[in-house]
Amino acid sequence: MSSLDSSSASHPDSSAADEQGNTQYLQKPRILACHKVTRSRLFEVESLDLRFSNGEERTFERLTGSQRGAVMIVAMPDPQHVLMIREYAAGFEEYILSLPKGLVDPGEDMVTAANRELMEECGFGAHCIEPLAELSLAPNYMGHRMQVLLATDLYPKRLPGDEPEPLMVETHALEELPALLLREDFHEARAIAALYIARDKVKGEESSHDQGLF
Repeated sequence: MSSLDSSSASHPDSSAADEQGNTQYLQKPRILACHKVTRSRLFEVESLDLRFSNGEERTFERLTGSQRGAVMIVAMPDPQHVLMIREYAAGFEEYILSLPKGLVDPGEDMVTAANRELMEECGFGAHCIEPLAELSLAPNYMGHRMQVLLATDLYPKRLPGDEPEPLMVETHALEELPALLLREDFHEARAIAALYIARDKVKGEESSHDQGLF
């Protein structure tokens, strides 16, 4: 599949450099037709007929789902450790290690949603929650975006969730990231990216503090 589709191509007035360093302008392909292929309880598959600016035509398929937004939480009980969950992943038919996450409910902002999900999945709330980054997953095939938030100053608080079984909560050191990557049960790209982003932020704040910038 081409690396450009209607949801990931740049705006006509945005510039990009090719392999020779020349600046060129990318123009979004024109959507000639959009068809619903199939639909399940959670997902819908769409077929897009596209015409690119050079005249080439292609048919792309994409997966659409909830437009409510989603959050993933890096919850730190102290500056060195992070809370992680072990849950069943139906896509792999195995239990994996990941971070607490979930959809934003109607009427919630992402901070409120992150705190609720943290309470439901880990049994903790956070006095301080701040956005870190926005991540996508397989943008050639879906428009899903996930907000990553850092939660600190935790306190015990449990809310009932919608998980089919209790989640196992584990505590890992951020400095264990290289070792975690060698494990067969830790491979979710969004969780890996979120942990590295959080680790770099914490290290940056510690360095600034040591230099007397705060």
